[in-house]
Amino acid sequence: MTFKEKLASGTPLVGTFVKTPSPIVVEVLGLTDLDCLCLDAEHAPFDRIAIDGCVAAARAAAKPALVRVATAAPEHILNALDCGASGVVAPHIRSEAEAEAFARACRYGAGGRGYAGSSRAAGYTTRSMAGHLAASAAGVVAIAQIEDPEAVEDIDAIAAVPGIDALFVGRADLTVAYGATSQDDPAVIAAVEAVCAAGRRHDRRVGMFLARIEDVPHWTARGASLFLLGSDHGFLLQGAADLLRRARA
Repeated sequence: MTFKEKLASGTPLVGTFVKTPSPIVVEVLGLTDLDCLCLDAEHAPFDRIAIDGCVAAARAAAKPALVRVATAAPEHILNALDCGASGVVAPHIRSEAEAEAFARACRYGAGGRGYAGSSRAAGYTTRSMAGHLAASAAGVVAIAQIEDPEAVEDIDAIAAVPGIDALFVGRADLTVAYGATSQDDPAVIAAVEAVCAAGRRHDRRVGMFLARIEDVPHWTARGASLFLLGSDHGFLLQGAADLLRRARA
């Protein structure tokens, strides 16, 4: 079963963010049972060559790799998908029109993703055009990140856009945008619940980052199924703190 099929089925999926632009980090995480990795090219220093190397390492480990691109600009989406990413997380999708443009940039067709048979995704010319088009349609995942009040207001229209596979809640950005200081502010919680409700209404999967892993059951019960939790940076800090705690006990 492909990652796209697992996501569509509503199977609970747990992945993590990769903040270090190193194929070695991806290679190590590829040895785990995580369902996917997400390269954070929005908030970490991933350039085109770093994305390429990290996606190659993930593919070598048969680990689905998403790329959270810097922006939803077509060139960022094209690069991630040509490198062979399983899908794209696009930040700050605020409206139906932006969701439509994002979905179109992830797909081949008129006005959509540019075609190249020489990319890793196309097997470096070893796959026919028809074969690559079919594989892309069956495998590429488009995830719209919802992190602005305008997006919450237009959430039903965004969720209804064909080609959007999932909605991903950017809770920290929502907190800042609502002028709150806590991700547990009632306005923020209401926004997250609104995204989950729209996902249920339009049969779109919902994903999110959670600072408290203990909150996973709460949001699973409300329809969320994709959880990108922690990061390689977090694992380093937690591991070092645990090592010191145990050594000094």
